[in-house]
Amino acid sequence: MNRLQKSVKDKLIIANKELAFQNDEKKKRAAELVIANIEIAFQKKEKGKRAAELIIANKELVFQNDEKEKRAAEFRIANYARSLIEASLDPLFTINTEGKIMDMNNASINVLGMSRAELIGTDFFDYFTEPTKAREGYQEVFAKGFVADYPLTIRDHKLTDVLFNGSVYKDEAGNVLGVVVVARDITEQKIFEKELIEAKIFADLATTIAEEAQNKAEIAMRIAEDAVKAKQQFLSNMSHEIRTPMNAIIGFTKVVLKTDLTAKQKEYLTAIEMSGNALIVLINDILDLAKVDAGKMTFEQTPFKMSMSIAAMMHLFETKIQEKNLELVKEYDTKIPEVLIGDSVRLHQIILNLVSNAVKFTNQGKITASVRLLCEDEETVMLEFAIADTGIGIAENKLDKIFENFQQASSSTSRLFGGTGLGLAIAKQLVESQGGKISVKSKIDEGSIFSFTLSFKKTKEAAEAENTLVELHTEVKNIKVLVVEDIALNQLLMKTLLDDFGFERDIADNGKIAIEKLQMKAYDIILMDLQMPEMNGFEATEYIRNVMKSTIPIMALTADVTTVDLAKCKAVGMNDYIAKPVDEKLLYSKIVNLVKKTSAVKLDENIISESKIAKCINLEYLMQRTKSNPALMMEMISLYLEQTPPLIKAMKDSFDKKDWQTLYATVHKMIPSFSIVGIHTDFEAMAKKIQEFAIVQTLNAGIQDLVLQLETTCTQACRELEEELNRIKNTGK
Repeated sequence: MNRLQKSVKDKLIIANKELAFQNDEKKKRAAELVIANIEIAFQKKEKGKRAAELIIANKELVFQNDEKEKRAAEFRIANYARSLIEASLDPLFTINTEGKIMDMNNASINVLGMSRAELIGTDFFDYFTEPTKAREGYQEVFAKGFVADYPLTIRDHKLTDVLFNGSVYKDEAGNVLGVVVVARDITEQKIFEKELIEAKIFADLATTIAEEAQNKAEIAMRIAEDAVKAKQQFLSNMSHEIRTPMNAIIGFTKVVLKTDLTAKQKEYLTAIEMSGNALIVLINDILDLAKVDAGKMTFEQTPFKMSMSIAAMMHLFETKIQEKNLELVKEYDTKIPEVLIGDSVRLHQIILNLVSNAVKFTNQGKITASVRLLCEDEETVMLEFAIADTGIGIAENKLDKIFENFQQASSSTSRLFGGTGLGLAIAKQLVESQGGKISVKSKIDEGSIFSFTLSFKKTKEAAEAENTLVELHTEVKNIKVLVVEDIALNQLLMKTLLDDFGFERDIADNGKIAIEKLQMKAYDIILMDLQMPEMNGFEATEYIRNVMKSTIPIMALTADVTTVDLAKCKAVGMNDYIAKPVDEKLLYSKIVNLVKKTSAVKLDENIISESKIAKCINLEYLMQRTKSNPALMMEMISLYLEQTPPLIKAMKDSFDKKDWQTLYATVHKMIPSFSIVGIHTDFEAMAKKIQEFAIVQTLNAGIQDLVLQLETTCTQACRELEEELNRIKNTGK
């Protein structure tokens, strides 16, 4: 065997040994792998066990968390409930069925002055001054389920009065466990009640004292009112007694002055007329002053044209100014609105007093009347009126007293110029009563300037037509006048004046005879004296308006122009008045204007009557509201027909009975339906006018006609609506 073979053989032996070694190692590794697989399988099994245990642990953890949340919620609720209980300022207890205290709030501890531990388990009733009464209240809770405002007194250091309020509380099964009690402290309420009783006693005492004082004040007021009435009555009587003969004296003087007279006769008669006029001025001044003092002066608020009013007033003085060779200067601010609202009559009275003084005390030079706009806003204007003269002037030391009653610049003024010294006092009170101011500037021998300010409301309304003076001998014919006058001298004067006017006239000695004449003959106007035997002017007028239902114009012939009688004239239904002594131009104008106005009213009534006959209702609005739904229209019309006839009857009855409150309420119910059925707005205004009369609660001549017209209109509306209702029923549309 050669070396090579031996070498290969050796290597082969070594390789076999290595292979055997490797096989042995493989077997070892295989055995180790078996053991490792067994270990892995064991580990997997152990992991499964651990996973199962982890799931159980997680479930337990979730359960524990839920339980913790429940306990926390219950704790929060318990704390909230406890906080609510502790928030109560009144003592609160829970008591078991045996009457033992189970729990309480801090207020209970504070009131009783004991700790919670001391109170729990003790008898609830022992803490009241009347334990038996407390037990009865407790038992009442179980009997009724609750008790409210049960009065008790806690036995504490101050014996606190409380109102016991309690109710039972139950478990989830509905079993009564005990009672919850709240004891409300009413100590302050008791004190308040005591104070209230004391206050009531004092109030009753004070009321008694006040009533006594009021009775004394009322007695004093009645005495004062009686004194004013006595003064007013005295002035009224004096006015009547003086004016009645003066009416004849001045009236016949004017009549005689129109006849052919010698120069001497005319001079004497003119002196008589001037003396009479001076006496009438004196009477008017005294009566005006009395009205102001008595608070009877009233101020109208009617639209009027300022410029025309001032011009007409100044026209009255032109003749006198020309006689004295004076110059009249008129200055008027064109920025003043044309129509204003105020009392033009009182304005005239103020200016007439001032201009009359200026003319009286000025012998040469001029008189300037000016009106200027001081300021204005959206609703009102402030005007300044000034009357300047170049007369004798007033001493500076007299200026402060010039507006006082019966005051004149000097003792010689009355002797030289006449007058009472009342004109400026009246002017001042008229100005100040309307919220204005009056002042004077003057220098001796240079003249005076009297000025005053007044405010007036703006308006877009038209000015009321004024009773302008109608020229005598105007072609106005066929006016039939009934004169009701008892004094023969005045009868003769009225006959003379009316004959001169060209009017027909009849004379009645009293109201009773006047009514008889009215029943036999038609007249255009009545001139009614107020003070007459048998039946006076007030009674006669009331009979003519209420019984005869006549709307004939009635003018009072009054010698008493105090506010009392003038208001009464208006109340009974007189249309106007004229004061004695009668001014013939004014009498003529008033007669003509009243007759013309009545004719115009009758014409308007005829027009309204004709329009009513034509058609009274207009259902256009009703059709819009109901969208022409026949059922709704029939329902609305039926409702109107049901409600309106009783309202018409109630309106007539309340008017006849002078039940003003019912009249107002009845007309108030009628007005809303006018627009629904399309009755013209003129009749709504008419209804509101009736309401105004009802508020004043005085009978007026006009209200009779308004009620009659409203009745006629509503009755016709009902007839037309019945026809419309039948039409809708038949046509269905």
